[in-house]
Amino acid sequence: MEELVRPWRLGPRGRWWFDVLLAGTLFLIIPFYAIQALLNGGAAQDVSSTSYVADLVLVVIQLVPLLWRRRHPVIVFAVVASACALQVLLLDYPLVSQVSFPIAVYSVARYARPRWGLAALAVGLFGSVLGAYDWLGAVDAASNNDPQNEINWSTYVPVVLSLATFPVAAWALGALARTRTAYVDSLIQRNEQLRREAEQRAELGATQERARIAREMHDVVAHGLSVIVVQADGARYAAEQDPALAPKALETVAQTAREALAEMRQLLGLLRDGDALTRPQPRLSDIATLIEETQAGGTTVIATLPGLDAQVPEGIALTAFRVVQESLSNVRKHAGPGAAARVTVTADGGSLTIEVTDDGRGAAADGPGESGGLGLVGMRERISAHNGMLETGPASGGGFRVYARMPL
Repeated sequence: MEELVRPWRLGPRGRWWFDVLLAGTLFLIIPFYAIQALLNGGAAQDVSSTSYVADLVLVVIQLVPLLWRRRHPVIVFAVVASACALQVLLLDYPLVSQVSFPIAVYSVARYARPRWGLAALAVGLFGSVLGAYDWLGAVDAASNNDPQNEINWSTYVPVVLSLATFPVAAWALGALARTRTAYVDSLIQRNEQLRREAEQRAELGATQERARIAREMHDVVAHGLSVIVVQADGARYAAEQDPALAPKALETVAQTAREALAEMRQLLGLLRDGDALTRPQPRLSDIATLIEETQAGGTTVIATLPGLDAQVPEGIALTAFRVVQESLSNVRKHAGPGAAARVTVTADGGSLTIEVTDDGRGAAADGPGESGGLGLVGMRERISAHNGMLETGPASGGGFRVYARMPL
């Protein structure tokens, strides 16, 4: 899965230096007041040394807290808002440092909880009303209550709306930035979760594929080697008693070994990219060929196969073939000498039924049970994958019985 590109953001050090640069730039306001006090001397706004000190103190209180606006936005806003309220009480004119107020509102809306952002917006709107009233009142007093400069609603409301624009815009920008950051973080988190789930699915799929290949390898090797062992023993005995029978037995050994080797190559090819062979998987009709090979190997097999002509899914056909193959391999390995097997494959009533019985040592054999190897375990796993059922155990009258049923 393609990894989501993370948006560029300032790191902790970068954010700190940005706030220092912001506050430092705003601190350039202080020399402005000093120059104003020296040049005007008090003529413009009755700027005296006392008023300059008050301005300077308010400027410092309003600007310095901005250094911590990200880590403690609510506290910074409270300090800046208190300084602005104090300014209304002490002064009758605005300060340029009041630009810190919308910055503080933005910080609360951006870095604090939404309810704190709404509270900061409400304080900003109230401050717009109060500040407009205070400043316009000072203008009215400076004009000596001139009727032409009388303050009324037509002049008061536009000033309030103009001042309210700053906290409203700051709150909107902060809320938008907070929402966007949360959305991007959720996308990144979701992408990371999907990536982990994809890796888990891939790992689970690989584990299941390895288990499937292990079962296939077990079936191929167990069947092939059991036939080879039986035929090799027969060839050895034939060489001693009737040498004319030895070539046929050895031919069966060679043919079985070649088929087993071809199937092993096919399975191992699945483990290498681009090197899988295209030989088709065994089909239901191949069970007849399997039984013929088993009979040629010297094992007596009675087959009843009315269901081989049925149209079944490839997975079920492969499972049926492996069940018969493993059952016959167990007959050769565990049923004892001279044992005969009976194989029945039927397809009716919407299900495929397989039954393999033998008249050998049965439960007394050292290994056909699930505790002796992977054969019956592999059968059960294959059949369970197709919602089927498997019964294994001693047959009535002696021997061993394997019964499987899979829905079609």
